[in-house]
Amino acid sequence: MAIYNLGSINADLFYQVPHLPQPGETLAALSMSKGLGGKGANMSVAASRGAALVSHIGAVGTDGVWARQRLLEYGVDTRHITVLDQVPTGQALINVDRDGENAIVLLPGANDRISENLIGQALSESARGDTLLIQNETNNQAYAAKMGHELAMYVAYAAAPFSAEAVQEVLPFLDFLILNEVEAQQLEDEVGIAPADLSVTDIIITLGAKGCRWINTQKGTDQRFDAFTVDVVDTTGAGDTFTGYVLACLDRGMPMEQAIGLAMKAGALMVMREGTADVIPDLKDVRAAEF
Repeated sequence: MAIYNLGSINADLFYQVPHLPQPGETLAALSMSKGLGGKGANMSVAASRGAALVSHIGAVGTDGVWARQRLLEYGVDTRHITVLDQVPTGQALINVDRDGENAIVLLPGANDRISENLIGQALSESARGDTLLIQNETNNQAYAAKMGHELAMYVAYAAAPFSAEAVQEVLPFLDFLILNEVEAQQLEDEVGIAPADLSVTDIIITLGAKGCRWINTQKGTDQRFDAFTVDVVDTTGAGDTFTGYVLACLDRGMPMEQAIGLAMKAGALMVMREGTADVIPDLKDVRAAEF
């Protein structure tokens, strides 16, 4: 099986700051670093490090060829990442405070220029039962979700950055939905339907330090999973790591309960590290972790 990920690719610019800046405040950064990021790239790397075969569908500018090469080095199939002229690669300006909390400003760049033709070419290679993963950092999400559904793929959506309108556009085609508890409440307020009553088979609601919930609407089950207690360095990319690992485990035939358990270990290791895609833990480290 394989995972096809229609996902963003960003240059992540990290600024370590004494505290997150307030309106009108100018802060001196303690340090700065640059790395590979974007929710899409993070999830592709996480799924690849979780031992899945991953093909990334996306776009970069000529200034982002290094990001495509980095994904290739991490085991991701990059044949469906196009390089666009006169369009910048996506960027994320990430402020991280002493407690590991972050505030992020995004420039979509090439992530908003992914063509229907590119998506169609990539998904034409898929097999029935392969996974299609989408997040809300690219264009043509609904187009891809509908195509994936018609091809009998397992269509998964990570509803971040959250937009109720974006979720509603893909909702009819989804088999898997992951969002945090604030977003789950916002979606319920918008559509008037509780998560357990949605027409999506598997729904995961992340609860931060409290763990997560898994709702299976076909079985009518709602299970809670506690988080591991660790020393937090940086929360950036932890949710992406969790999502990528869950889907990698499911793609390899692992039951959902085990997939969540392994993914929570990966997320716990991730918050103990500073960075995004470049520091996502591999499966060997995750299996060896003892919390």
